[in-house]
Amino acid sequence: MTTERNIILNTVQINQKIKRIAYQIYESNSDEKEVIIAGICGNGYLFAEKVVETLKEISTLKVTICLVNINKKKPLEPVTTSLQVGDYKNKSLVLVDDVLNSGTTLIYGVKHFLEVPLKRFKTAVLVNRNHKKYPVKADFKGVSLSTSIKEHVHIDFTDKEVNVYLV
Repeated sequence: MTTERNIILNTVQINQKIKRIAYQIYESNSDEKEVIIAGICGNGYLFAEKVVETLKEISTLKVTICLVNINKKKPLEPVTTSLQVGDYKNKSLVLVDDVLNSGTTLIYGVKHFLEVPLKRFKTAVLVNRNHKKYPVKADFKGVSLSTSIKEHVHIDFTDKEVNVYLV
């Protein structure tokens, strides 16, 4: 039995979404000197890298990337980051993930950063699936999909291409 993969977004469309999200982040932080882009481990971080790259092209902001390590199978385990707390304290931060499904990963990432005083805190996702079990939302999103619970969104990041599939 083969699983059919339907392309939802291709590389060109994803690059357009990334550029739009980067502009939205820049606009909401236009009065700042620096913004921290915190990507959740895995595809969230790969997506964050692309957002950072675009932000550096279009803005004068100092953009710092941060890796957020969350155990997605056991989200109650401590969250760690590649930056020290002092590196993002009292700064503007955007927490980035690839897909917002149930909201579990994003809410535990939010919880971690809420323990530190931040100047501004936003979230960004490439795909918002609207199956939330937690009251978390994406401030910046590439696309919202109405899918069934049985369907899965898969994102392939390679050096040259990025595709979003519905499986």
